[in-house]
Formats: sequence, C-alpha cells, structure tokens
Amino acid sequence: MFTQIALGTGLLLVHVMIMAVAAFLLEVTFRRLHHWLVTPPQRPKLLLMLVAVCLWVLAVVTCGVWIWALSLLELGAFPDLESAVYFSLVAFTTLGLGDVVAPQEWRILSVMAAVNGFLSFGLLTALLVEALRQVRLAQLEIRHRH
Repeated sequence: MFTQIALGTGLLLVHVMIMAVAAFLLEVTFRRLHHWLVTPPQRPKLLLMLVAVCLWVLAVVTCGVWIWALSLLELGAFPDLESAVYFSLVAFTTLGLGDVVAPQEWRILSVMAAVNGFLSFGLLTALLVEALRQVRLAQLEIRHRH
C-alpha cells in the first residue's frame, strides 16, 4: 500500500512539474504575443487563442496519461501498451468504465491516476479561463481607448 502511495505521489508530482513548466511557457508566449493579440481584428485572434490553448491543454493532459500508462506498463500492471494507455486515459478522465481494471495489487495507484487527472483538468481549466480573461480584458481596454 505504501509503495503505491509513494509511486503515485511521485508520478503526480512529475506531472504537476510538467504542468507548471507548460504554464510558464504559455505565459511567456502570451507576453510575447500580447500586443498582437489586443490589436484589431480582435475576435479572430481570441478564437485562435482559444484553439491554441485547448490544444495546449490536450497536450499536457496527454503527457500525464502517457506518464501513467508507461509507469503501469513498466510495473507489469498491464500486459500491453494499448491496455495501459486505455486504462490511464479512462482513469485520468475519471470515467471509470470498468472494462479494463488494474490488478488488485495496483488499485490504490489507479485511484491516484484518477486524482491526478481530476487535479489536472481543474488546474488547466482555471489557466485556460484566466488566459482568455486577461486577453479579452486587454482587448476591451484597447477598444475603449480608441
């Protein structure tokens, strides 16, 4: 049990670090593009930004799924990569379909994968909303000045 908790905590921390670095890179990118994003035409740029940030979120979540899948495969919890990836994706998205389940000796670790996914979606959604809010507020401020 304690081994699973330690492994799960380590995997969760690795993914949190990846999310933190990704968030930092996103912020740097927005700072570089800020002037371009707030100048007219604004709406198409906001739409482009939304698509880009959604793809960024998808990439960060996918990275987490792969971290868990490869770890579970390495631990021998699943016989092949497809099963490990499928299970990780189902756990990460907290669907819990139950058609592919981790062996009993790894069930605590599988719950931690779900916790990682739940935290990831919450954090990444908050970052997405904040990024859109900041750009839209800056766009409106520029519009009101003119």
